[in-house]
Amino acid sequence: MAFYPLQIAGLVLGFFGLVGSLATTLLPQWRVSAFVGSNIIVFERVWEGLWMNCIRQARVRLQCKFYSSLLALPPVLEAARALMCVAVVLSLIALLIGICGMKQIQCTGANDRAKAYLLGTSGVLFIVTGIFVLIPVCWTANIIIRDFYNPAVHVGQKRELGAALFLGWASTAVLFIAGGLLLGFCCCNRKKQRFRYPTPAYSMPHRDTHRNTNMVSKNTTSYV
Repeated sequence: MAFYPLQIAGLVLGFFGLVGSLATTLLPQWRVSAFVGSNIIVFERVWEGLWMNCIRQARVRLQCKFYSSLLALPPVLEAARALMCVAVVLSLIALLIGICGMKQIQCTGANDRAKAYLLGTSGVLFIVTGIFVLIPVCWTANIIIRDFYNPAVHVGQKRELGAALFLGWASTAVLFIAGGLLLGFCCCNRKKQRFRYPTPAYSMPHRDTHRNTNMVSKNTTSYV
């Protein structure tokens, strides 16, 4: 199976995308407190994530608290939780399928063509995972920017983009690249197999039999 470095690069990037998606899901820095104006004295900093919110006060260590009620959460937060959890599971499945599609792994007992299809399936799942990560990250960023420039929102309730959102965008890019590499390997492997067997095996005997019949007909006519 050719293009072996392409497989390794795709799976390594897929692993990094899995780690980045998991870190984005768990980190509380989705929404951070914004301090608008130069006369504001900062006494505390607020972080809001998918599972908890944290407060760092002056001369006090970081204090975090999980959300007490699941039903009291806003629909945006519930949807972001669901999408990120699905993304982590899909990236893990994609990584396992890609490992099974490696040439050195003999877990499926399949030939090179089947392994190429496994790597292609892994690439598709990585791309789908990137879409699942991109949706809640962009959705949350849109809400933060909209509320930041909304004059009706109080200054103390304005938030800025947190580090988890930027990590989510980076993880999405890595997942897209990993999926593209694995899909590219699958397509190149299929083209290689087509060029290896350009004509079917049953076509040659058909031509030979046609020539033999012509020779027999000529011999019979000469005797007559």
